[in-house]
Amino acid sequence: MAASSSSGGAGDDGEPYLLGFIVTKIVGMRYYSARVAGRESVGLFREPLNTYDGNAIAVKNARNEQVGHLPAPVAKVLAPLLDSQLLTAAHGIVPRSDSKINRNAYSLPCQVHLFAGPDAAAVVEAALEEAELDLIHADHPEFALSQSAAVMERTKKADRDVDKLFSLVGGKEGKARILPMEAPGDVVLSELFDHQKEALGWLMHREESEDLPPFWQETEDGRFENVLTNQMTVERPPLLKGGIFADDMGLGKTLTLLSLIGRTKARNVGVKKGKGAKRRKVEDTGEGPRPTLVVCPPSVFSSWVTQLEEHIEPGSLKVYMYHGERTRDKKELLKYDLILTSYSILGTEFEQEDSPVKQIEWFRVILDEAHVIKNSTSRQTKAVIALNAERRWVVTGTPIQNSSLDLYPLMAFLRFQPFSIKSYWQSLIQRPLENGNKTGLSRLQNLLGAISLRRIKETDIGTKSMIELPPKTVLECYIDLSAEEREIYDQMELQGKNKMQEFGGRDSILRNYSTVLYFILRLRQLCDDVSLCPLDMKSWFPSNSLEDVSKNPELLKKLASLVDDGDDFDCPICLSPPTKIVITSCTHIYCHTCIMKILKSSSSRCPICRCSLSKEDLFLAPEANHSDEDGSGNPGSDKPLSSKVQALLKLLKTSQNEDPLSKSVVFSQFKQMLILLEAPLKNAGFNILRLDGSMSMKKRLQVIKQFAHGGPDAPTVLLASLKAAGAGVNLTAASTVYLFDPWWNPGVEEQAMDRVHRIGQKKEVKVIRLIVKGSIEERVLLLQEKKKRLISSAFGKKKGGKEDKEMRVEELRMMLGLDKGRPVAGCRPSEACHVQ
Repeated sequence: MAASSSSGGAGDDGEPYLLGFIVTKIVGMRYYSARVAGRESVGLFREPLNTYDGNAIAVKNARNEQVGHLPAPVAKVLAPLLDSQLLTAAHGIVPRSDSKINRNAYSLPCQVHLFAGPDAAAVVEAALEEAELDLIHADHPEFALSQSAAVMERTKKADRDVDKLFSLVGGKEGKARILPMEAPGDVVLSELFDHQKEALGWLMHREESEDLPPFWQETEDGRFENVLTNQMTVERPPLLKGGIFADDMGLGKTLTLLSLIGRTKARNVGVKKGKGAKRRKVEDTGEGPRPTLVVCPPSVFSSWVTQLEEHIEPGSLKVYMYHGERTRDKKELLKYDLILTSYSILGTEFEQEDSPVKQIEWFRVILDEAHVIKNSTSRQTKAVIALNAERRWVVTGTPIQNSSLDLYPLMAFLRFQPFSIKSYWQSLIQRPLENGNKTGLSRLQNLLGAISLRRIKETDIGTKSMIELPPKTVLECYIDLSAEEREIYDQMELQGKNKMQEFGGRDSILRNYSTVLYFILRLRQLCDDVSLCPLDMKSWFPSNSLEDVSKNPELLKKLASLVDDGDDFDCPICLSPPTKIVITSCTHIYCHTCIMKILKSSSSRCPICRCSLSKEDLFLAPEANHSDEDGSGNPGSDKPLSSKVQALLKLLKTSQNEDPLSKSVVFSQFKQMLILLEAPLKNAGFNILRLDGSMSMKKRLQVIKQFAHGGPDAPTVLLASLKAAGAGVNLTAASTVYLFDPWWNPGVEEQAMDRVHRIGQKKEVKVIRLIVKGSIEERVLLLQEKKKRLISSAFGKKKGGKEDKEMRVEELRMMLGLDKGRPVAGCRPSEACHVQ
């Protein structure tokens, strides 16, 4: 039963492909009330913790309701193949039945389509053959009888064109002219811009339209059919009230959303009004509580508070901050129109049965900076998906940061079926994208066109720009290190390259992945200031890659301090800053929750080095304390200022001489660097403030308000961490941005720039990147350009398996300067300035 390359479409790139399908049954249906229709796709889900059978595979319909299980003998074969990832996916479908399916049937026939990589195909086929399960592959005469869309598309025997369905859905919304809408005059004091009025009209249309959700149609006999999954129901599918509001950063999304909340709190009398219509007073609907829950990072609270203070009639909206000390009374929360909370609070309360936010049926839930939930397995993501709400909105200026997979959790939150079910998202969208299939990108564009609104600042409406913003100029400022700094940097980088060479091949480098990352972190810190990191090279590396941390408390402290020093460190599992940091005996760092899930799985190994792990191998990281946390200390005060600090001082003085009242923001990923900058800037006569992630929400709000004040004694420089001030914060009081150290992800830097270059900005904005010549920072710029091309070309086509590992190793080698002869992107002389 050997499969040829033609049988499943396997290529030379190692991507998974369809091996074929097996014919089996869905059993145990009498124990479940949910049902399936003929030719309906069904999801297959492993249940390793099933008390009756550890190999159990549950079967769920397109509404994510369980209908039964696969037979135990079939599950016994497929479960180990799925757990070991030899099978990358398994999708089920109930074949078309000429007669109506008996709702009281104990079992139903089911085709299970199996996907695997070329390297695993022979092993999978051997396991199926040994169990006497007949694999129907492309050369099999019965292959064309498959009801799967994947097979029908390839064999060109489909009775419908999947891509045509997507194109029809994508074009439908654009054809209907949605009129602009005014903000409610008794709630919103400010006049909206034209693009905000158009957005408000679109938001209201999405919430109040009675149209069937995309991909649903009503049949002649009065039933409803999903044309993608073939699900048939007599009940009208629930309306999709909401969508993705993805306007570019700085276009005033928050005020538009407050206008939406105002309109539904107190509805306008009469019909919708177009552009130029007079605003009428509003009257309360009298329909009881209509609370809107807004979820956002703590750093974004200030933006909502500021917008409420500046644009909303005092007392017209009752607002509650569900953060810090907070009520546990559900009735108390229902008294408010707007409740603000954070993703971390929802994650903390996810498993608390008495959490009031879990008990309330919200009128509306808004996820602000929604790209925070790009990891579908994190507790925060699960918490927001589980919220009960009539209307759901995803709000972000950067809906895709790394790959199109970032969008799946957003679909799950919106409950946009079938895309809210991972197996459907993977088969209809993700897998075609991963395989470089143009139809995948086309489907994604049409899908987003149906449920999202996205405008960027550069978009033209007629002959004038969408909003009248002053221009923004981005410059790279190249800095020469002093002779002493250059000697230290070159020596450290050379030793790092030698260490990298010692690691040898790809697998060895990946086993030492976090060690190499720490070394790269230290090189970046050297570019900022030598005093940021120890100059003893031995302290940069564990003496043994498998060193037991429990026997070395100093190593524990060192690794914890590395995470604390670098605001840019992410847990390798959830790709988010680690919470409750755990260090393994093999010296890798994870979130406590993430690594505990790995231990509970069938493969309890370190995800990076694949060493076996148990609870005894995990150690909580001690807190790294900074004696100068308040900035009162002055580390390294007896040493000369670093070249980069001197360059920053020269640039700030030049800017001050040109305009004594101008304000600047200095961004850095390293909190300790911000502290180091305080003393030299104060000594130079600058009135400064600092904003970083260690501050309470109240303190952050206070700092942002202080910075916005004018006058001769007002602060002129804000030292800000990207984590604390890179998103959702309004810093239009400044007109110059200094990126003290470059960031891997260009989207994060764009967010930082747009804290200053946004609605309300009156001056021309200048952004200056400080880059050390001949250093790792130039290579970070190159990596940024790669990521930009990746995202713009195919929404970040996600590679898999071996290719993904090769890419990670290539990036590590590039960061250490081991790949020579490549030009540095984005360093054109016309856009560069040099500080001597």
